[in-house]
Amino acid sequence: MAPKSSGKKSRIYWLPNVITTCGLFSGFYAIVQAMNMRFDLAAIAIFVALTFDVLDGRVARITRTESDFGAEYDSLSDMVAFGAAPALIIYEWGLRGMDKFGWFAAFVYCGCAALRLARFNTARPSSDKFFFRGLPSPAAAGLLAGFVWTVEVYNFHLANLEWLTWALTVFAGASMVSNIPYYSGKDINIRKAVPFWVIVLSGFVIIISFQITENIPEVLFVFFAVYAVSGYIRFLVAGAGLKDRDKNSVQKSQGNSD
Repeated sequence: MAPKSSGKKSRIYWLPNVITTCGLFSGFYAIVQAMNMRFDLAAIAIFVALTFDVLDGRVARITRTESDFGAEYDSLSDMVAFGAAPALIIYEWGLRGMDKFGWFAAFVYCGCAALRLARFNTARPSSDKFFFRGLPSPAAAGLLAGFVWTVEVYNFHLANLEWLTWALTVFAGASMVSNIPYYSGKDINIRKAVPFWVIVLSGFVIIISFQITENIPEVLFVFFAVYAVSGYIRFLVAGAGLKDRDKNSVQKSQGNSD
């Protein structure tokens, strides 16, 4: 008989794992709806899974019910909801007609999602906690799901978007395994005191959000597209600043030698 472990890490806590199960079910539901050719529902299910993914970790930290089991279960759930499900949806929706090119792009996305999660799980704690290394898999899934949902809502002619779909799928996959830094938002403290203008601005944002409820698909797509590109912009800006700094240091060293 195996000895019982009394450590907190080996325990299974019901609340965060139930939330993770809801995210897993949402990913499974998205796959089922894609097989039924209901791509709008499949895309919505991905965003529902994304919501549960945000909640489970925070609930575990707030209630102090973090565990190794929960972390591994969450990772497997993410692989289904943000790896396999988006790959199948995008293939069935816009890549099937491209034959080998289509399933190649879908597999690139799925494989990169698996690699991204494996790298995240095995990476050493970084000194810079405010940035992710590579595009997070939920954001990559949101990018593809937002694109599918937007095209479905506006009934764009899909035949004209095949190569755009292919490029977006490969871009999302490659970004996940890249070293591009992406803002994590971990420095946002909801308990911190804020100026009055922040409260006023928040009110306007809420009002505007209610006004654009009919445009949720494109708003979500634009949000995740901007986020996906933001990492590259920051990388290029940081690289340009580093080059200027090196150039200035070389000029100063030459001046001192003269």
